[in-house]
Amino acid sequence: MKTYNTSNVRNVVLLGSSKSGKTTFAETMMFEGKVIERRGTVEGKNTMSDNTEIEQIYQRSIYSTLLYTEFLDTKFNIIDTPGSDDFVGGVYSAFSVAENGILLVNATQGVEVGTEIFARHAVKHQKPLIIAVNQLDNEKQDWQATIDSLKATFGNKVVLVQYPVNPGPDFDTFIDVLKMKMYKFKDENGTRESFEIPEEYKEEALALQQQLVEMAAENDETLMETFFDKGVLTEDEIRAGMKIGMQMGDILPVFCLSAKKDIGVKRIMEFTINAGVTPDKVENALVDGKTVKVDSNGPTSIFVYKTAQEQHLGDVSYFKVMSGKLTEGMDVVNPETGAKERIAQIYAVAGKKREKVSEVMAGDIACTVKLKSVKTGQTLCAPGCEYVFEPTHFPAPKFRTAIKAKVEKDEEKLGEILNKANAEDPTILVEYSKELKQTIISGQGEHHINILKWQLTNTHKIEVDLFAPRIPYRETITKVATADYRHKKQSGGAGQFGEVHMLIEPYYEGAPETNKFKVDGQEMVLNVKGKEEYPLEWGGKLEYYNCIVGGAIDARFMPAILKGIMEKMNEGPLTGSYARDIRVFIYDGKMHPVDSNEMAFKLASRNAFKEAFKKAGPKIMEPIYNVEVLVPSDYMGDVMSDLQNRRAMIEGMNSVKGFEVLKARVPLAELYKYSTTLSSLTSGRATFTMDFADYQQVPSDVQEKLLKAYEAEEKDE
Repeated sequence: MKTYNTSNVRNVVLLGSSKSGKTTFAETMMFEGKVIERRGTVEGKNTMSDNTEIEQIYQRSIYSTLLYTEFLDTKFNIIDTPGSDDFVGGVYSAFSVAENGILLVNATQGVEVGTEIFARHAVKHQKPLIIAVNQLDNEKQDWQATIDSLKATFGNKVVLVQYPVNPGPDFDTFIDVLKMKMYKFKDENGTRESFEIPEEYKEEALALQQQLVEMAAENDETLMETFFDKGVLTEDEIRAGMKIGMQMGDILPVFCLSAKKDIGVKRIMEFTINAGVTPDKVENALVDGKTVKVDSNGPTSIFVYKTAQEQHLGDVSYFKVMSGKLTEGMDVVNPETGAKERIAQIYAVAGKKREKVSEVMAGDIACTVKLKSVKTGQTLCAPGCEYVFEPTHFPAPKFRTAIKAKVEKDEEKLGEILNKANAEDPTILVEYSKELKQTIISGQGEHHINILKWQLTNTHKIEVDLFAPRIPYRETITKVATADYRHKKQSGGAGQFGEVHMLIEPYYEGAPETNKFKVDGQEMVLNVKGKEEYPLEWGGKLEYYNCIVGGAIDARFMPAILKGIMEKMNEGPLTGSYARDIRVFIYDGKMHPVDSNEMAFKLASRNAFKEAFKKAGPKIMEPIYNVEVLVPSDYMGDVMSDLQNRRAMIEGMNSVKGFEVLKARVPLAELYKYSTTLSSLTSGRATFTMDFADYQQVPSDVQEKLLKAYEAEEKDE
């Protein structure tokens, strides 16, 4: 394969709902470019993408797949992405390297959930979109209903470049109002003839062309002046105006397509060459806020946007050349870690088919193998170049679950595999929580995690259980209390003796300091000799006051007393959760000249703290999350009702482009499997985000249940 200059590369991400035909479209693009001689089918399980066992079982894309084709002296890098929002990580990584998007719409369904969702992702990433209405050869297609749904969803941005003459099983002809030609297809291999538009279609074609001209002229002052002067624009002028409008997000051109019959594929590719964004028109952001132009004359730098693991190859790193050119055998450096790598081989990628190439220029996408220590989202540069490109910012997880191997001896292997899963798909997060004593995995939805479970069971032969994770509650107090505890143990020889008297009170930011307290109707005045502050790694603070007078406890035992308190704060008295935001005053105690030691005082302080805590109006705090739901207005009532059943506090509502935005504060304990419920309530049309807000006291009835559950758990143990 020849080396392509930057201006002759088009990087395209294929978007759309499941069953919209992205994989078939990609297959036909490769067929048109002679990269493959025969087109596979999803049903036949022999396409270049969707080539993993799980994708063939489900007959849909689960992973994003890099493909390429060569057409009209242009190299297309095509990234075929999954149609479910559960696997949106592949879409985000594709947007980090592709300048153009093609959004496929199934003509039998019109605008679907995925159509809306992926269009929003494209807007967020500022990517121009071409809309391809696919499956116009299906007997259940409805062209007009599809166009109506597009206009209802996207408004006046939608503009027809083509329309079909005979949609349905006999579909073979469409009219192109940019070219002002009628195209008729002779076979299912893309062989086409062009004709002048027949008289019976001319009026509609001229009206649609006028709309195209007006929208194109709106985006450029020079074109607007030309349009006012002449009343018309040339094909090149229309295309130039459309290109500007698409990049601004103001134009969504619509094309006709039957990917299965190879009808319309070439025209979309031609239009992408002429009106698509070329890599050399893009500047990529560095982490320091500067930008770097995609320029083959610059220093060599590449961005690794995806990592995969293959049985016989090991790690496969997919990258885009961000500047300069990359050649086989080149030495590069990871500027973040200083690690050196050698690019032993470079491959142009068409799914599992790879063609060895000697070099790739800025803007092109390829892969290499067996890099030692490079992760997804990292940069490699020629020595002396220190570019670090902004990594892909993946969406926060929406589904979390605890996981455990059914056979204990598989736990270590499970941990290794989960870490590899995260390296391949950064939207799968893995964490071992010391606090909860559980391994927690998070993803974009229940289906996302179930696919991971399938891989563990079928590929790695590890049986696992998934179950609701524990909640990281916090414990604190609401009033002043005192307690004392004597630890005394005699068992022959030296014994153990330590007695600790303590007072505790709630702490909060800005709380006034005092040495005067009223406990059980009695006034107490303490003599504060020293104060230590400890910010806690799980949030909140401990303030530790030494109020010992007259040598009741030797100073050398004070650290042991603190250690005992800290141990009990690590495993709170109510539910075993972390305790926080407490002031502790050690004001009295007793020692024994022989039997007192650090262990005795540590145990005495633990028990005194536990007793004082339970008398100090203890309360359990739960994590609260900010939840923002984007929901069609038809489903607003159901979604709000469900949230209220989850103890949510509704904070606000507003409208955005036909959707309602519902903001609420929801306890984490009520959000298990919320993504699944929301999808079910809204037929998959709503999406949501969630992020940690703060800790709030649980209601008394919930606290009672938690205390009983913890008591039962302790008895079982």
